[in-house]
Amino acid sequence: MIRSLKYAVAATALMALAACGDGGGAGGSPSGTRSGIWAAGSSTVFPFATRVAETFARTSGGAAPRVESLGTGGGIQAFCQGVGPNTPDIANASRQMKQSEFDLCAKNGVKDIVEIKIGFDGIVIATARNGNGFNFELNDLYEGLAKEVPGPNGTFVANPAKTWNQVNAGLPNQRIQVYGPPPTSGTRDAFLELGMTPGAKLVPGVKAIEGDKDRFEAIAHTLREDGAWIDSGENDNAIVQTLTRTPGSLGVFGYSFLEQNLDTVKAETIDGVSPTADTIASGAYPLSRSLYIYVKKAHIGVIPGLQQFVQEFLSEGSAGKGGYLADRGLIPLPEDQLMAQRATIAAMTPMARPAK
Repeated sequence: MIRSLKYAVAATALMALAACGDGGGAGGSPSGTRSGIWAAGSSTVFPFATRVAETFARTSGGAAPRVESLGTGGGIQAFCQGVGPNTPDIANASRQMKQSEFDLCAKNGVKDIVEIKIGFDGIVIATARNGNGFNFELNDLYEGLAKEVPGPNGTFVANPAKTWNQVNAGLPNQRIQVYGPPPTSGTRDAFLELGMTPGAKLVPGVKAIEGDKDRFEAIAHTLREDGAWIDSGENDNAIVQTLTRTPGSLGVFGYSFLEQNLDTVKAETIDGVSPTADTIASGAYPLSRSLYIYVKKAHIGVIPGLQQFVQEFLSEGSAGKGGYLADRGLIPLPEDQLMAQRATIAAMTPMARPAK
């Protein structure tokens, strides 16, 4: 009786929320109501969120939350369309929310957003297990994959490199062919920020224009369009499979997918550091990153079980040492960070506007 009353109250609140929200997001029902939790976003966070959803459904006795893989940018765009049942409760992200995205949320009435760090991941550059070995330096990533590189007299020219040994004599004489995530992907954003940007700063001709922020970013963040870099969709598993079918190719994807496919692919080192759970958690591996979920506080207490679902992300059984998310490849937070994130969930403390 008490349980039925609880859900009846939640349903009434949800209808009121629908009346207040703009209802403009994709995925809502025609009636303007929704039962069940909805999370959308990062393909990297997707397997972790799916595993949490399965556990939540089993322990709560309710329906499994709906989890969609749209890429970080796509998930946040949907999340920011408004408050109400036609928009996701949670945006999964493999990078932090941008200032422009936060402002879009605010413009559409999404004003209390709770940012929760769920763990760490690394971006790996991988080859098939029987492929050549690479020890990349950070500047190799920019010089091999940027659309434009420094030319004579302060100019920039179309990247002429065809093979990796033309970029760095210590790399294999192998065609530059890298399969990676598309522009909507948080993995792509993180690769640009953690790999291409610091790599570009090591090249004197690019370092010279660092003071011109817009031009520097355009040069550092624009990947080749001549077949050397190939956008491969939001499914990191598809990139893994491509490496085994395309001899000599490389792939860019999340560490968790490496962990699941060590029988077929291997990760290459960057500045002499291999991606491992320890090097990623410590930040020693250059392409280390944090993973996040963003929650609409306005939906807490309205969407049944939402706060409990969020709590499950950082429960001892999921995020603790030996938790089931570690089995999926998530690198857990240190104990002090874990406790801090649990406190954020308990208080549902809204985030501040991002600095950039």
